[in-house]
Amino acid sequence: MTSTTQANGPLIVEGNLADNERLKRESHFLRGTIAQDLQDPVTGGFTADNFQLIRFHGMYQQDDRDIRAERTKQKLEPLHNVMLRARMPGGIITPKQWLAIDKFAAQSTMYGSIRLTTRQTFQFHGVLKPNIKVMHQTLNSIGIDSIATAGDVNRNVLCTTNPVESELHEEAYQWAAKISEHLLPKTRAYAEIWLDGEKLEGPNGEDTEEPILGSNYLPRKFKTTVVIPPQNDVDVHANDLNFVAIAEQGKLVGFNVLVGGGLAMTHGDKSTYPRKADDFGFIPLAHTLDVAAAVVSTQRDWGNRVNRKNAKTKYTLDRVGIDTFKAEVEKRAGVNFADSRPYEFTGRGDRLGWVEGFDGKHHLALFIENGRLLDYPGKPLKTGVAEIAKVHKGDFRMTANQNLIVAGVASQDKAQIEQIARAHGLMDDGISNQRKNSMACVAFPTCPLAMAEAERYLPSLVNEVEAILTKHGAGDDSIILRVTGCPNGCGRAMLAELGLVGKGPGKYNMHLGGNIAGTRVPKMYKENLTEQDILTEIDQLVARWVAEREGNEAFGDFTIRAGIVDEVVVSKRDFHD
Repeated sequence: MTSTTQANGPLIVEGNLADNERLKRESHFLRGTIAQDLQDPVTGGFTADNFQLIRFHGMYQQDDRDIRAERTKQKLEPLHNVMLRARMPGGIITPKQWLAIDKFAAQSTMYGSIRLTTRQTFQFHGVLKPNIKVMHQTLNSIGIDSIATAGDVNRNVLCTTNPVESELHEEAYQWAAKISEHLLPKTRAYAEIWLDGEKLEGPNGEDTEEPILGSNYLPRKFKTTVVIPPQNDVDVHANDLNFVAIAEQGKLVGFNVLVGGGLAMTHGDKSTYPRKADDFGFIPLAHTLDVAAAVVSTQRDWGNRVNRKNAKTKYTLDRVGIDTFKAEVEKRAGVNFADSRPYEFTGRGDRLGWVEGFDGKHHLALFIENGRLLDYPGKPLKTGVAEIAKVHKGDFRMTANQNLIVAGVASQDKAQIEQIARAHGLMDDGISNQRKNSMACVAFPTCPLAMAEAERYLPSLVNEVEAILTKHGAGDDSIILRVTGCPNGCGRAMLAELGLVGKGPGKYNMHLGGNIAGTRVPKMYKENLTEQDILTEIDQLVARWVAEREGNEAFGDFTIRAGIVDEVVVSKRDFHD
């Protein structure tokens, strides 16, 4: 039984703490017994609390679910391995770093691929226990780590990938990097366990405080972005804390601060819902880090540590009140928010192909379906990026839409870069607008939370949707389409015009009504649809859209105007009604 009582001003949730609170408290600042587990040859996995604690080090324990049943028949444990997500604020990586991760993926992972993610970084999938420490040391040798890319901490900080306004992007990117460093855990556990770092002195031979995150860290995961309007390519409303760049005469002068976005929910639990972030107001640059720390520490102290399903910042705001939360942030940061400066989001996609920046450098955005870089028959994508890395003099930028930008290309080098890209299937002029605007999470076979296919389902689904659009005379149009294998939000389906959320094998809930700008949550349309049901529904919906839309009305806007679904204005009130 839980209750909320007034304590030191804010509302605090009382009750028996979730077990994750115990394991964080007893972890000796995220060390646990991970080092000992690494030496255990009996199992390929991590035991007890360490299964959860390795997440704070950027890893998830997984197994190949395609072969799980067969291994059970053979009386073998699941083929345990880990997925690692790197910490890459703003998604920038050098060609030298890329070649190193390419080599590791080829030689030391089960699948040989590099996965670009919606968190603007890369993941290794299928790393077996003997290779885990080697992986961390390999990354460290090229200046990369995976600290705090998972777990109850602030995760990889996203930044709009803007190759045109180069100076503004550089300023925004630097703030993303500063915010990431400022909010990192201070424990030395990562260096001790993975890099053979020297142990610190303390009561238990470890750190004694976490000034921002606290000894029990955050109640739940926390996500932060820096976004440069008019592109909302990082989907601000999917994140707890967002800094919207405000520029004057091309120079960054401050940020509008948006708090409380998040997309995860739980099937059948109406106390959970996706939610847009609220605009707290404008701050000058000098207050950025103080405000970031104040938002995080307020959520640290007020967030729900009893029920993890209601532990995210979005639920804290709805429980204590937006004005109360905002006032506490102002008090802790020692700054008052000014009125928000005007801005507008006009789109979320990446500008694919060549774009010339204000500085005269050229940037090539490559479409990577599902973010999966692997050598396919006739399309050796992974080799192609490595070949570009061998000659490229600029950097690479991973995008939050799972694509890759070859950035900072001089005019004289364009032809060589394009020739390599085309020869390896990285450039295809025939990719439809629909495919460019579709996205999926990983799901099967590696994600332990997946209820239905997503990454492996999306390509064939897009083929069918393309055919439906063409059938109705809308072949050049597109719908922002996203598929997730479960309701946890990794594929950001709850900001799509048409979002499919896995419910079970071959079954999905369909949500409609998001918008182009990414500022509206879609609403449930129908539940438990089969793949054939989905196509039937899309066919009927597209037929109506084409016949009844007004001007260039987007699909999501049409579904609301036509009364197919109601608009979600306030998620707590509207999403489930």
